[in-house]
Amino acid sequence: MKKLTSILLSAALGVVFHAGITPFFPSAGCPVIQRASAEDWRGEFDDICKKTNDAMSLSKEELRQLVARCDKLKAVIGTLEETEKKVFLKRLRLCQELFVYVLDSKEKQ
Repeated sequence: MKKLTSILLSAALGVVFHAGITPFFPSAGCPVIQRASAEDWRGEFDDICKKTNDAMSLSKEELRQLVARCDKLKAVIGTLEETEKKVFLKRLRLCQELFVYVLDSKEKQ
């Protein structure tokens, strides 16, 4: 019975998350929530890091926003398993350093 309840809950939550609805969950330790959060941070990570190719064409304000987004994402990635955390924090740090470098060079001009 527990397994059936778990399957039904997972299916219902999948529909809810796929529809873009963010339900209220009193327990942050729920594995379904952790999987959904993992997908959320990964989408944000991909969106931030893909902008490194266009860093020179971004405005100063866009660069500042990207740096701030990196700072927020660091906290989320810090909750991952050790190996995954190490890899993604390193990649995020490299992206952020590029944005900071470009921003500094634009402010010096």
